[in-house]
Amino acid sequence: MTMTEQLQLDSGQIRISDDVVAKIAGMAALETPGIAAMSGGLSEGWAKRLSGKNVQKGVTVEVGQLEAAIDLRIIVLYETPIHEVCRMLQQNVREAVESMTGLKIVEVNVKVEGVAFKDDEI
Repeated sequence: MTMTEQLQLDSGQIRISDDVVAKIAGMAALETPGIAAMSGGLSEGWAKRLSGKNVQKGVTVEVGQLEAAIDLRIIVLYETPIHEVCRMLQQNVREAVESMTGLKIVEVNVKVEGVAFKDDEI
């Protein structure tokens, strides 16, 4: 098991794995308007587009005691204001992860690795 988040409660501990945080972040990212797909990064081929079946691709998380940091690699739709989409993406991911896990998200970093047209097969 990867590094886990442990929340101390009166009745015991809750552990949230990195994979769970990454999946929540990936789903929230794909639900953001203007996001065409997640990108696997250079290690998986330049801007390889991935379907929602593997939403953890393009997501890296670092989970601490009570906080987490999230890095996202994305492909945006052409003619979308990238800076606005990225701000909305950061907000959506932060809200989804914080509300579902109780973790404080200290940062959501976004790297735009590609642009896709609406007609592109993604």
